[in-house]
Amino acid sequence: MVLNQIRARIRPFMDSVGRALDSAGITPNTLTALGFLLALVAGFLFAFDPHRQYLAAFAIIASGVLDILDGAVARTSGKVTALGSFNDSTLDRISEIWIFAGIAFGRYGISPGIVLLALAFSLLVSYVRAKGESLGFAVAGIGIGERAERLIVLILFALAGYVWIGVYIVLVLAVATFIQRYAYLATSIRKKNKLKEP
Repeated sequence: MVLNQIRARIRPFMDSVGRALDSAGITPNTLTALGFLLALVAGFLFAFDPHRQYLAAFAIIASGVLDILDGAVARTSGKVTALGSFNDSTLDRISEIWIFAGIAFGRYGISPGIVLLALAFSLLVSYVRAKGESLGFAVAGIGIGERAERLIVLILFALAGYVWIGVYIVLVLAVATFIQRYAYLATSIRKKNKLKEP
């Protein structure tokens, strides 16, 4: 929720950058693709350069900035499309899978099973949001560990050289957020069904 407040405050600035990028002929799809490539780089760095975790952290930071900017360009240029949104969400999931796979492969003194659980619950958090929104419920902002929060945890601990601790925290955040969202949606669906009863 803190990050949501920060996003709201910096949105005017990001939108001005988005307008500048649009004027320069840079499209949202270009930024999405570049952000995705940087996420792939982060995964490779985690896998093959475990002694310099900070490099992977910088790649994730750069990928995250581009992920924010592609939305800003789309909004300010009027180029928001269903296909663009679908591609962005899909590439975000692939990026998560790739980054966690890199951590598992890099052998950071953490069980691959724990890494897999952290990834699985991270994907469940995203799935519950998508399913909830398809049913007509607003889920964004529900839970203590949305994607941005989880990535920030990984970045901070990778910068410090302890990404394995970050994975444990991500697992806790993802499990807690999944439970929060599941409970919220289950309650909301029950209330909606009761209102429909004669």
